[in-house]
Amino acid sequence: MATKKSAAAPKAVPDLANDLIPDAAEAVEAIVEPALEMQQSVRAALEKGVAETRQAFAKAKTSAEDAASAFELSFAAAKDGVIAFNTKAFAAVRANAEANIEFVQASFAAKSVSDLVSLQSDFARKQTDAVVVQLKELAETARTAVAETFEPLKEQVTKTFKIAV
Repeated sequence: MATKKSAAAPKAVPDLANDLIPDAAEAVEAIVEPALEMQQSVRAALEKGVAETRQAFAKAKTSAEDAASAFELSFAAAKDGVIAFNTKAFAAVRANAEANIEFVQASFAAKSVSDLVSLQSDFARKQTDAVVVQLKELAETARTAVAETFEPLKEQVTKTFKIAV
């Protein structure tokens, strides 16, 4: 007897190419689209960060240049103040030396001890008054020099804090 093969319908073989590819394409599209959006948002954030950093650097550079300029002005004012102070101090020393020489010359011309004592009293009083005036002038010169020295720095600090606030 011959065996009869059953004529059952063959099982359908899945069409992997058509069944899986549309799903794969959808999966790739579902992954790529958010990735592109994320890439664009990260790029935008980085570009914004770079722009803000450049602005901050420009401000810092300008502030540093302004501070350097303020220090240069301050040092120049300090130099000028020291020169003015030294000039006044030298003039005071010269005036005092000349007054001392005049006193010594007048002392040799004194005819008596009482004249010498009177001459010494007058000299001491005049020199005391002169030294008081000289010290006031030197103090005013020093005050002016200090004020002019620190003015550029004070202005720069004020300007910097106005910018920062």
